[in-house]
Amino acid sequence: MSVSTAAIDPSVCAPLPVLGQDVTVPLVTGGEVTYAALDYAASAPALQRVWDDVAAYAPYYGSVHRGAGYLSQLSTDLFENSRRTVAEFLGCRAEDQVVFTRSTTDSLNLLAAAVPANCQVFVYETEHHASLLPWRDAQVTYLNAPRTPGQAVETLERALADRDPYGPALVCVTGASNVTGELWPVKELAAAAHAHGARIVLDAAQLAPHHPVDIAELDVDWVAFSGHKLYAPFGSGVLAGRADWLQAAEPYLAGGGASRKVARRADGGVDVDWHTTAARHEAGSPNVIGVYSIASACKALTEVGFDSLVAREQELVSRVREGLAEVPEVQVLSLFGDDAPRVGVISFVVRGWNSSHFAAALSAEYGIGVRDGLFCAHPLVRTLLGSDPQDPGECGAPEAEPGERSLNAIRVSFGAGTPDEHIERFLRAVSELVREGAQWKYRTEDGRCVPDRGEAAQI
Repeated sequence: MSVSTAAIDPSVCAPLPVLGQDVTVPLVTGGEVTYAALDYAASAPALQRVWDDVAAYAPYYGSVHRGAGYLSQLSTDLFENSRRTVAEFLGCRAEDQVVFTRSTTDSLNLLAAAVPANCQVFVYETEHHASLLPWRDAQVTYLNAPRTPGQAVETLERALADRDPYGPALVCVTGASNVTGELWPVKELAAAAHAHGARIVLDAAQLAPHHPVDIAELDVDWVAFSGHKLYAPFGSGVLAGRADWLQAAEPYLAGGGASRKVARRADGGVDVDWHTTAARHEAGSPNVIGVYSIASACKALTEVGFDSLVAREQELVSRVREGLAEVPEVQVLSLFGDDAPRVGVISFVVRGWNSSHFAAALSAEYGIGVRDGLFCAHPLVRTLLGSDPQDPGECGAPEAEPGERSLNAIRVSFGAGTPDEHIERFLRAVSELVREGAQWKYRTEDGRCVPDRGEAAQI
């Protein structure tokens, strides 16, 4: 069993400089190796450009919007200019609002809190939990996993045709799966939603770092994404789109910044006049550095150009898929089939291996960071694995011992900062582990598979 070592065409696009690219980690077998970060779908490393921009701003840090001092005014300008940068990055319409949040999850929970009464929400079972779970006060219809993009559109059209035609409705869909990386037919789904009087929100957490996202071109009503997947540090996110539902809803958080005027009433109560701008849902002191880092990442990706970024990533995707196909024991998970367009997110299982055991060996023996589990998309992964929805198994907490079958999968994900060597090391490691087995003994500890550090560990 051999794995090709064909190099990626360097003329397509060089990897972008990211933090941590020179970090070394110890191996249980001895020595150290440069860490191969192949878990971009969870959190992509921050671009060096973003870190440099944040470091240059840090001495000028100040409270925004209500400060009279120079640094406060400078920070306010930076904060609002960042809003405009994000709006341009997303192709927002003139009337759209950009609201800064903590993450995609926070953005979708904000929208869920703003949907009108009696709103019907339609969500595919294939969604990440951030899209699947927030709609607790709405009438939710969960749609079965489609097996083609066309089936996805047909399933939605049938569901919308059966809904109450007079009440508000919302469709929530991912742009790229966080499990399979497959691209969803967003524009077609938006057209179907609007034809039936529904609105649509796009979970772009996995799409925005890999492909251009244009609200006007896709004709979606809202877009949500996270900074930590867009090569920016943790703790910042975006909800962008139509303003009317957001303006009509009570503030997501009540407090300073969301309120325009507060006055005592004669009866002892309080009257509040809330903002109608994005500030309505940005109460408290905002994460100015997080917001600026998102804007910096948007500028960096725009300046490099998505055409070249996409071209190089597609070469990486092809290389990984070809390499995994050379290992018969590997089964790559897919909804739409081998020919479906996808981003750099690939999940698989290995026959004869517990997925957590395999991921632990990749880390401990090769210095490769991947993810194992159900990827906060439990219904989808169980569907792809052909297991009963009631079967046990938790995201990141396998119940099987090393060597036993688990209900989890392994996910490798990459992007603009991934060097060729990380891909080649990963494919070599998969081949060697399947062919020769792990060089070390492993055990389950606190729900994770870890190397056994005992004296008799090596085999």
